[in-house]
Amino acid sequence: MTSIIKVDKLTKIFGRRPRQAINYLEENKSKEDILELTGMTVGVNQSSFEVQDGEVFVIMGLSGSGKSTLVRMLNRLIEPTSGEVWLDDENITDMDKEQLRQLRRKKMSMVFQNFALLPHKTIQKNAEYGLEIQKIDKEDRAQKAKDALELVGLGGYLDKYPSELSGGMQQRVGLARALANDPEILLMDEAFSALDPLIRKDMQDELMSLQQSVHKTIVFITHDLNEALRIGDRIALMKDGSIVQIGTAEEILMEPANDYVERFVEDVDLAKVLTAGHVMKRAESVSVDRGVNVALRLMKDSGISTIYVVDKKQKLLGYVTADQAAEASKEDKRLEDILTSDIPKVTSDTLLTDMFEPMTGDKAPLSVVDESDKLLGIVVRGSVIGALAGDNQVLNDNGGEVIDG
Repeated sequence: MTSIIKVDKLTKIFGRRPRQAINYLEENKSKEDILELTGMTVGVNQSSFEVQDGEVFVIMGLSGSGKSTLVRMLNRLIEPTSGEVWLDDENITDMDKEQLRQLRRKKMSMVFQNFALLPHKTIQKNAEYGLEIQKIDKEDRAQKAKDALELVGLGGYLDKYPSELSGGMQQRVGLARALANDPEILLMDEAFSALDPLIRKDMQDELMSLQQSVHKTIVFITHDLNEALRIGDRIALMKDGSIVQIGTAEEILMEPANDYVERFVEDVDLAKVLTAGHVMKRAESVSVDRGVNVALRLMKDSGISTIYVVDKKQKLLGYVTADQAAEASKEDKRLEDILTSDIPKVTSDTLLTDMFEPMTGDKAPLSVVDESDKLLGIVVRGSVIGALAGDNQVLNDNGGEVIDG
């Protein structure tokens, strides 16, 4: 993947003599020290990171950590004190007012915490609004707004007014308004935090589903760790204006950079974050046309009592035990005659919490397949227990030794 946004030592000082505060930052003085010495507040402290094209990059932290200030500097709603923001090969921090206006209209759209809908306009007209101020042709903007509203599941509400919609539906209108511009980048500042928990989860699902269709680059701000872990491809965790760690959900949870991050994530339910893809191991398999004796030999050589049976395209057909194969060998039966085909399967993105029930119903390890039923690996009980206990050696050990379930 290529980086679409590059941020280099981006800093924001609130106060009258920002240069003095920056000098103190370069001397590694803390936010509290600078406030006491100068009366100025460090909003963001020399933050550097890159956002990959098409990823959901989550910036999270507690209230006052600097996350909203940081995202607003990306499109210069807040002017940086120092540092640079690059979009592809354009330096946003050097743009004049007209260039910034075009950037915000065409390349970077923003979705705020408050829905900011115009109460006297219909949902259709609200979604059109950004295109209207760009003087886009009436028919063209109407069609683009309609398409965006259909994308977020509001195609049947075009003539409704904001007061006739629930909070979650109003937030979808705000999202559709941003999407109607067809921007390269969506900046979402605490976009779901005003919603009730159940509606919030629905909107998270909606965003992840939508991302499968539109493949936008999204910078998402939140103070909710579970939300960050759920939707973020990568997460930047902030404290006192500084980024203290950037990584995937797995890296943040299993390899915290310092004591602060460790305390931040200590109460996370790993079963609701880790997936089958994190804990699966290589599966020993045999092609169905290779025969019973080949299956027996492979099981003996690998020291296992169960082997998975696949077709020539690696599609999972079922499994055979050593006892079944030994008996079939005496009776000259084929693998397809004796395999157990009714077996539980999960995909690599299945959460551990959703795997407990299928794992208890079968003696063999749980099979992990893709959308075409191609065998990707297996999940054994020991790996799940190890992952939940915080043993990061069991994660992503796909090339490891097959453990008999």
